[in-house]
Amino acid sequence: MGYSVGIGLTNDCNLSCAHCYRDTTRVDRISLAQVQQICEAIPVDAMGLGTGENALHPEFNAIVVYLAGRGVKLSIASNGYSLTVMPDAVLGAFHDVEVSVDFATEAEQDAFRGAGNWALVHRAIERCRALEIEVSILATLMRSNFDQMDRLVALARRNGVNLRVNAYQSVKTDAYRLSYEQFWDGYRRLFAAGLVVSCSEPVVRAALGLGDVRSPCGHRSIRVNPRGMIIPCVYWPMDVAETPTIADLASGGVNVWETAVFQAARYEPPSAAGCPCQGGCASRRALNRRLDAHDDYCPWVRGDDLNLSWQLAPAKELMRSGNVCTTVVV
Repeated sequence: MGYSVGIGLTNDCNLSCAHCYRDTTRVDRISLAQVQQICEAIPVDAMGLGTGENALHPEFNAIVVYLAGRGVKLSIASNGYSLTVMPDAVLGAFHDVEVSVDFATEAEQDAFRGAGNWALVHRAIERCRALEIEVSILATLMRSNFDQMDRLVALARRNGVNLRVNAYQSVKTDAYRLSYEQFWDGYRRLFAAGLVVSCSEPVVRAALGLGDVRSPCGHRSIRVNPRGMIIPCVYWPMDVAETPTIADLASGGVNVWETAVFQAARYEPPSAAGCPCQGGCASRRALNRRLDAHDDYCPWVRGDDLNLSWQLAPAKELMRSGNVCTTVVV
């Protein structure tokens, strides 16, 4: 069985979204040679491209052609730009694609991401659907849009696409951080309007009564940031010692899974050992400097009875539905 790898080929981007976790102090890139090193060092079954706007990478097309030639299943997240500029033959190499939309109206989306972005993402959706490529809208659930989750489901439905939702993580700012009430109100709206394809956000998965609430981060997938650092999650704080690199992986001298950062990602706090959440999201706890605590959004530690109402959707194969902490609905 191979690995699922998430990779940020670059942190370069044509937009400057306020909630984004990417490093904006410098531009970094993963080269084609480094991608080859990863694939030669470990068996890679699937690779998801994210972080920056990947088509801005000068070797982007060559990297996609190389990965497709190895039979690696590909996915990409984009603000619309990459999906409208890459050649048809390159776009056709992707198993599924995602466009970032955080608000249900053109005015709100463009005010948040930049004038013309709403039109751009819709052009990207139309192009991908014409090529019969599976499309999802990717939304970040945050303080400024938690009450729009039902409207985003409706938007996805009108466009004939899925909706994938990530809970905001405070990598750079708390400005968009959700309160406990906002977090669960957002998911209630999401589940009231959409059918659940999958849910791997640990504390939400536990609230849905689903089995195995462990995060895939540090267990079933790895992430490579644009600096070539190998981390369990794109949100993981970068001040943990012994963070391995592509060079370490290629040399074979380091067991990535046993490094301090991956062990920390798998750590289950004793205080939550008997809790259904099992500690929930390790990245959220690490960012809060509370690795030994319950998840911020754990209802059981508060004695809260959520009583979520939800329905399961027919099965659908989407690359990121099981290898990152996320929720997908239709």
